[in-house]
Amino acid sequence: FVRARHCEILLFPSPPLTAMRIPTKTFLPPTRTAAGLFVTGSTIGPIVDSLHNQCLLQYDTAPISINLPSCEGDESLASSVYPIFCSSWVVPPLLGIAYVILGYILPRFFEIISDRIARNRIRNGNGTLLRKKPKSAEVVNGCRNRAILAVSSTALIIKLSEYLETHDNLLLNSSILNLDTTTKLAIMIAADVLQWIALDQTPVALAAATITAYGGPLSELPFVANGFWHYIPEAANYLPLKSEFFQSGNLSDILATSLLGSDYKNLALSSITGPCYFAVTMDAIALGRYFYSLEEVDE
Repeated sequence: FVRARHCEILLFPSPPLTAMRIPTKTFLPPTRTAAGLFVTGSTIGPIVDSLHNQCLLQYDTAPISINLPSCEGDESLASSVYPIFCSSWVVPPLLGIAYVILGYILPRFFEIISDRIARNRIRNGNGTLLRKKPKSAEVVNGCRNRAILAVSSTALIIKLSEYLETHDNLLLNSSILNLDTTTKLAIMIAADVLQWIALDQTPVALAAATITAYGGPLSELPFVANGFWHYIPEAANYLPLKSEFFQSGNLSDILATSLLGSDYKNLALSSITGPCYFAVTMDAIALGRYFYSLEEVDE
């Protein structure tokens, strides 16, 4: 997993190619890698997530809201200004688990599949695949730098979503660009692709992040249905279950009703969160590679 591009920053010279065997390991993360991802996800994750929460949703269970010091004691001012931190006590453990899945398990699953395909196509005389194998110090330093850049770029993308969600147009030179839903999604997708090109470029990360961009918002439906949080009307523009697939009385309708309640078709999300999940997956993968590189150094 960590050997995909070996976390080298693109400005660094690439190490020579050497032959090495693909490790036949489970897709479950080592203990310290899982612990590092969980701790990072449960601490840094809510901070990054809070960069756009204020304009997207409202927490209904165990909410956390921190206002600017100047707003404390002034209810009228506090109600007109977004808090500097907005989350819930249920979010840290959820993001901790999410980072373990997104940062190791999901990309490792795709890597195992791609490695099996590669074994059948590209082999040298000893039945091994050609991979880059830099020194351990290069791996750790490259992974650490890449993880820092990934988390920073994800924070910028999350903040970009907040800007797009709170603005209806964008002034470009002398012209005004109307920021409708399609345009906002196009800008966010472009930012995601740029992040992937700059920091990763691997098909495994692209596949994991793309699937998460679709599945991540859907994973929120049980929490929305059970009153943990809800998207505010201005942002709730995505009704994923309001389709002909869920016709009354069929199996999909029965399952959705049992899991999400009879009003499941009206569960609303925000379409802009999909690209945000893509970016979060990219920084989780970068963090997973960094923590895994530390495991390899110690072996």
